[in-house]
Amino acid sequence: MLWMSSLPTASFFLLLLPCFPASDGGGNDQPTAVISAWKGDSISITCSVNNSENQVGMYLQSVRQNLNVIYVPQHQNRSSIYPALVNRIKYSKEGKNLRITLHDVRESDSNIYLCSEIVKINDRHKKLYGKTTIVVVKASSSGALEQSPLYANPGQGQSVSITCGLKSSPKDEGFYLLRTHVQPGKVLYVSNLNVPEVSPAFENRLDYSRQGNKTVITLYNLQKNDSDNYVCAEAVKKSPLLSASGTMVLVQEVEQACSKRSWGLYALIIVVALLFCALVCCTLYRVNVKKQFQKKKHNVVYEDMSFNSRRNTLVRTNTFCRET
Repeated sequence: MLWMSSLPTASFFLLLLPCFPASDGGGNDQPTAVISAWKGDSISITCSVNNSENQVGMYLQSVRQNLNVIYVPQHQNRSSIYPALVNRIKYSKEGKNLRITLHDVRESDSNIYLCSEIVKINDRHKKLYGKTTIVVVKASSSGALEQSPLYANPGQGQSVSITCGLKSSPKDEGFYLLRTHVQPGKVLYVSNLNVPEVSPAFENRLDYSRQGNKTVITLYNLQKNDSDNYVCAEAVKKSPLLSASGTMVLVQEVEQACSKRSWGLYALIIVVALLFCALVCCTLYRVNVKKQFQKKKHNVVYEDMSFNSRRNTLVRTNTFCRET
């Protein structure tokens, strides 16, 4: 898969998200798959096998080069592989699936691959088309597209704008916006006729505009399951499918944001309450201290004891003494 070494934290959060099957609807019955890899990695493309008596064989075709990558007959062990890929391609039948593995991928392997089945009906061969797989091989070369921003962290219900710097002209084959990590699939394809194909998951939630070689794609009303790595890619004539590094979009949950705001409000209320209590306690303490140090007025009773004192000290005459 395509990893952005400059954003390990965002990649870690994306790894924590559950992986769901792609929800894009293409022209076939099966959704368009997207595989993103670094140069030198190995990729696997799985084609559904009917295993009916009428089946003759299975093809994996390169759409843009219009060539057969591999052909696996139904009842023969001998397959036919495109000569340039003989040493890098392996296949195996796993139940009702044909698993085709391409080793040591190169930038030239970036392409659109189509599974097709040959069946025989009334002695006539008919080709039935199956799943489409877009392969994007990222290599550090001057052919890479420019894309911004590298990272976006919108909240639920918000929008994000992705700017793609394309190298092709509007008359070329067209360009894509792809999801490559959580729910790999095609978000937008605009052909050279300026006819857009939008994934049902983003119906009425996507706008785009092109001015020269720059295209701005805006995704609206984002939800948690929209978190992914979004990659711009373009199909240029006589060239591999060109791609950019991508934009990591991690959508925040509303509940989490509300919870953070609520905790902040509660913390503010608690701090205010504590400060108010401290102020009241300080005021009461100062009033009590002031009362303690204030001098009290004692009730003094003055009693004049002079008369009693004089009366007690008077010398009484002894009535028993006679004057001589």
